[in-house]
Amino acid sequence: MPVHTSPRHSVRVWSWCPATWAMLLVCLFPAAMLAGCAAPQLGGSPQVRVIPADSLPEPGGADTLSDERPYLIGPFDRLTIDVFGILELSKREVQTDASGRFSFPLAGVIQAAGKTPAEVEQYLRSKLMQAHIRDPQVTVNLKETGSQFVTVEGQVRKPGLYPVVGKMTLLRAIATAEGTAEFARLDEVVVFRTVEGQKYAALFNLKAIRRGAYADPDIHANDVVVVGDSASRRLFRDVLQVVPLLTTPIVVALQNN
Repeated sequence: MPVHTSPRHSVRVWSWCPATWAMLLVCLFPAAMLAGCAAPQLGGSPQVRVIPADSLPEPGGADTLSDERPYLIGPFDRLTIDVFGILELSKREVQTDASGRFSFPLAGVIQAAGKTPAEVEQYLRSKLMQAHIRDPQVTVNLKETGSQFVTVEGQVRKPGLYPVVGKMTLLRAIATAEGTAEFARLDEVVVFRTVEGQKYAALFNLKAIRRGAYADPDIHANDVVVVGDSASRRLFRDVLQVVPLLTTPIVVALQNN
């Protein structure tokens, strides 16, 4: 740090490289640095068993299906319906209306909202049998959901509405939105939910869930997931962007008395 003097002025010249500025910034954020250096602790939830990585067992067929949640048909869903052996009733695409109903030949209006595709199959089968069709084999498949969505927004890479088909959890919902963004605050993830007209909000710590401190919570259709924003991380990034510009000496002139 060279110092130059003159008869009238004492001029001090500081030549700080970007690395020096970075060290200064580190001193301004000691808590953040200590938190980043702390070793994460796994486990804590009674439902989570922590084992060595090389001892993690492989799931069986039943394990991959056991946590699937049956899909309930809702308004504006698109369904594909087939009645085996009857060409006029096969490969028919229908869409439920705002009340979750649709019309089908020989069966009339079908109330599908709140039912699974398998339940609609049985209901359609009974209606077609009443229309004197002998032993109809009915298949109902979901083609496109128009009602079962979760909203993921805030500090995620791709905010938006995502369909809920099968079991959805908080980690899966955020992964569907392509993960958290650069300034996400992982300990400030809020889930908004309305149950029987009552609005609820729950706060979750994504980092703790990833460590197994507690179970990954279920996410349901119409939930809103909001990932918080870390203002300190954003400020830190903005300051670091300025550091490379400080490559010339800072000159301060001190007037002699």
